[in-house]
Amino acid sequence: MRIGSSIGLIAIGLILALAVRVDLGGIDLELVGWILTVVGIVGLVASLLLARQSRPVVATRDEVYPPQTPRDPRY
Repeated sequence: MRIGSSIGLIAIGLILALAVRVDLGGIDLELVGWILTVVGIVGLVASLLLARQSRPVVATRDEVYPPQTPRDPRY
């Protein structure tokens, strides 16, 4: 789950939990909304932790091109 989909789940969940007042018989939309919100928050935290760990390490210029010893000007 990526950051955008996590934020989308949080938004949809909060809308269902706090703004929608519809009775669908056996389905409690408020509970479904809170469940989506919690799943979105867990996904957001997991996405941020994974994004933080997967950054590549970039070598410095000295590691790629080691400094060379000066040459004797006679050659």
